[in-house]
Amino acid sequence: MRVPAVDLKGQFARLEDEIGGALKRTCLSGRFALGPEVERFEQEWAAYCEAAHCVALSNGTDALHLALLALGVGTGDEVITTPLSFFATAEAILYTGARPVFADVDPRTACLDPGCVEALITGRTRAIMPVHLYGHPADMTGLLGVARAHGLAVIEDACQAHGALHEGRKVGALGTGGAFSFYPTKNLGAYGDAGAFVTSDAQIAERVRLLRNHGQNGPYRHAMVGRNCRMDGFQGAVLNVKLKHLDRWNARRREIAECYARGLSSTPLELPKEAPYARSAWHLYVVRCSERDALQQHLTKAGVATAVHYPVPVPRLEALQSYGLASTPVPEAECWAQRALSLPIYAEMTDEQVDYVIDTVMGFFEEEATVPLGVGPAEGLATK
Repeated sequence: MRVPAVDLKGQFARLEDEIGGALKRTCLSGRFALGPEVERFEQEWAAYCEAAHCVALSNGTDALHLALLALGVGTGDEVITTPLSFFATAEAILYTGARPVFADVDPRTACLDPGCVEALITGRTRAIMPVHLYGHPADMTGLLGVARAHGLAVIEDACQAHGALHEGRKVGALGTGGAFSFYPTKNLGAYGDAGAFVTSDAQIAERVRLLRNHGQNGPYRHAMVGRNCRMDGFQGAVLNVKLKHLDRWNARRREIAECYARGLSSTPLELPKEAPYARSAWHLYVVRCSERDALQQHLTKAGVATAVHYPVPVPRLEALQSYGLASTPVPEAECWAQRALSLPIYAEMTDEQVDYVIDTVMGFFEEEATVPLGVGPAEGLATK
């Protein structure tokens, strides 16, 4: 049996008629950049996220970048964020001319640790940018408390957390605002790049809206220097179709996560657990294993696709070395980077595929248990 990392073809097969109709509507409207489908999505996504405003954008990176620009973040400023994320989180800060400052993560959730954040605040700090990593909400109560005490904005990187809950509320608009990515492999994915920024602050929403479209506040009337970050009409159409299915898809991800938790409970793996305040969107199911690479090889040979999110903490990436960013130690992030492995999880997975993944992981540890005494770890692993 083969278990892919994601099954977008299978998803499309179930939605083909709906998608086709939505794309046809866009073609008939002749509105391929922004337009009625995008406007409809903005309204529905704002309502879904319990936010007053949504600005549809070209991708999640632009959502982060424009949010910071709308706050006036720029050269000489600092933004505290996590060392364990996709590079775009730090990139968006660097685009503004500001400096990313990396605080360590909570060892249980891999999300930004409020206690580590507070210790790094300086007179240059303008904002905190937590990431709801793997679909699990960061500790927003703690982070917002720190932000209020120091007069800081909080921009949520919710690009992996569509529909995740923090104390019963949707993530994204809990702080100053939040960025979402609709890259095709997300829980809510477009058919190409797309993103959005949500907020309940009308002034910030208006600034992001101006920035996404060359600073225009009317035809050929430019109030500021902006960018070209508009969502395509086709992407709005696709997202309008898919949004109706998001809660059902997330419920299926939760079922799979619960199956993994039961089936793998007897293994040495450190399994992901939700914090008491959280309801994860289960974008990824990330286990921790001291023999991560050997386990990944074993699964690959058996036809099970896996991934490592993320093997190198952001401040250690080659691209940042020329910036001279002094970083405090981030031992928890280092530990996650060295031991984390993402197992397949997506709404289209069958029960048989879920069972196969569990059986294959169990098989790895059963083989480990049969390595003869006296055989060293390296020699034993080489037989796999």
